Amino acid sequence: MKATEFEFRYRALLIALIYFVGFWLYAFDHVSVIYVLARWIEGAHAEERVLAAKLLAGFAALLIGFGALVRTWGAAYLQSSVVHDAKLHSMELVADGPYRHVRHPLYFASIVANIGVALMASRSGFLFIVIVMTPLYLRLAGREDKELEESQGERYREFARRVPRLWPSIRTRVAATGAKPRWGQAFFGEVFMWLFTGAVAVYAITLNLKLLWWVIGAAVVFLFAETLVHNRRRRKAAAAA
Repeated sequence: MKATEFEFRYRALLIALIYFVGFWLYAFDHVSVIYVLARWIEGAHAEERVLAAKLLAGFAALLIGFGALVRTWGAAYLQSSVVHDAKLHSMELVADGPYRHVRHPLYFASIVANIGVALMASRSGFLFIVIVMTPLYLRLAGREDKELEESQGERYREFARRVPRLWPSIRTRVAATGAKPRWGQAFFGEVFMWLFTGAVAVYAITLNLKLLWWVIGAAVVFLFAETLVHNRRRRKAAAAA
């Protein structure tokens, strides 16, 4: 099971579209997953439902924050331009940091964070986001496995035999190669995830939807600006070459 060239090249657009549709379903299904879970946990008492809703939103923020942390850790051993590039880079095998525990830490982190994001949607939106997004990440991981196996051959097949695909091993499965993490560029590349974490954390404290959407809006603007900068740098590098 692997993604097509179209899916990989336009993965960012597809992910954004899935989230848009998932949250757009609020137009038809006005009840949030958090409200349903809070009422189920605490019953009909309003004050207890508010506390449960805040705790559930806090749990969603923790899931997204965990995803942001693992993605930043993984990106520290890659170039941010590689992480967000529309092209698949299979020339080099990375086997340091989280890659010693799981072959695709970025997709693992994204699946976990995706559940946190989906918790902010309606009932139907939650189901749509989880059911559609999870197979997409699995297909993207499958495509990278295939491309890396074709470019790296037996070296990658041995790496794949030792390191789990998407469920991390607690202990390291391969020896470190000595690569040094680049935390600055990694954090900059994942600022969108950290801002999204902050937005949901603020919502967990205030339950203020307007404030939530303002912070998410700022995160989207930053992501758009970051994409423009990346594309401009790539064009300059191509022109220089």
